[in-house]
Amino acid sequence: MKHPRTVMSAVIGLGFGLAAALGTAPAIAASPAPAAPPASAPAAHVGYAAKAGAHEDAAANKAFFEAVAKSVAKKRGAHPGAQAVTIVYSTANAPSFRTQISNSAQIWNSSVSNVRLQEGSNADFTYYEGNDPRGSYASTDGHGNGYILLDYSQNQQYDSTRVTTHETGHVLGLPDHYSGPCSELMSGGGPGPSCTNPYPDSNERSQVNYLWQYGFAAALAANAS
Repeated sequence: MKHPRTVMSAVIGLGFGLAAALGTAPAIAASPAPAAPPASAPAAHVGYAAKAGAHEDAAANKAFFEAVAKSVAKKRGAHPGAQAVTIVYSTANAPSFRTQISNSAQIWNSSVSNVRLQEGSNADFTYYEGNDPRGSYASTDGHGNGYILLDYSQNQQYDSTRVTTHETGHVLGLPDHYSGPCSELMSGGGPGPSCTNPYPDSNERSQVNYLWQYGFAAALAANAS
């Protein structure tokens, strides 16, 4: 396994993957979206499954990471001695996926120690649900506003908990790696619909723990200079 420091450099080079999806969706396709994502077209987005000829979108990954990192900087300033940083999310606009989102948060909270996911108000990022030809994705307008959209069709084709946990992995700083095996959470839709693994592997857990202990502070300092 690569040393976390080496891995972090690789992640920064990719722009920090932050993309799209949670859960196992029962009969969600018929449910209308309670609210649409922000009307203004986002500057960047990254999807769960690679399109033909596509590659990991480093620019979108970096933009979404920076959107979340801005609120994290405030949290660190308010609680400089805290071992774990709490990231707050909202499910108000994705009620059909509330169970998958909760399961995803539990998976990540039991897998890493330097960051915690918690539902609440004044959220750092928001989940939406709906129909989108691009499938599920994480998006940002490039100005500090980030959200995840969970697509109905894709969450019936693929294991919904894996989709959601994968997308949440982007929020935690992991890039897409579509060519990876099913045992890699961030391989997303690469291994195909038969892959139902919703858990990050040991290398992905190590990357997230390292990023939230050291990498985010360094990245934010570099971004501010």
